[in-house]
Amino acid sequence: MRIGVVGSGEVGTTLAAGFAKHGHAVTIGARTPAKLAEWSEQHPEIRIGTLAAAAAFGELIVLAVKAAAAAQALQLAGTAALAGKLVIDTTNPVTDAPPVNGVLGFYTSTNESAMESLQRQFPSLRFVKAFNSVGAEFMVNPRFEGGPPTMFICGNDAAARQTVADILQQFGWEVADMGAAEAARAIEPLCLLWCIPGFLRNEWSHAFKLLRS
Repeated sequence: MRIGVVGSGEVGTTLAAGFAKHGHAVTIGARTPAKLAEWSEQHPEIRIGTLAAAAAFGELIVLAVKAAAAAQALQLAGTAALAGKLVIDTTNPVTDAPPVNGVLGFYTSTNESAMESLQRQFPSLRFVKAFNSVGAEFMVNPRFEGGPPTMFICGNDAAARQTVADILQQFGWEVADMGAAEAARAIEPLCLLWCIPGFLRNEWSHAFKLLRS
């Protein structure tokens, strides 16, 4: 597939490299593409461009920016170029405040999610929440003694969720499809739970696993 990555931080560059590793054509977009010049030397197979270039290139879009900046990033990427496309939403609505006893703050409530807000603002896009509940180090082909970890996903478009599930399986994940966008109210806070051992004990090498009887 042609993948357009909107965002050039650790998550964006990790996933861009992961998609390229698995044979996809990738363009990663940044507000300042020049900042990726050194990284690009290590990944010559990945095109570097603006947010708009990444949006125009990709048939699938990865949204990898801060949640508070997500709507603006999508506007800059170009709503016309994005219309109808599948968007993997990796964001979490974390505040800038320091954690309290290891727990980060959210600017959303238990009855709303960042992805639902984006879906309302950009109704033509097919959002699927994924890659938000683990650190970037483990997003592509994670290795754990207990076997493949579980990635929880959701979104209103069943075909889009299946496409993302196929990608996650290619990336070495087990997938738990939680259905429509409202499930993001439960999936987004998994990032808070994932971070607690890190902030309390500097333990960051873990992932979630859903066990079934």
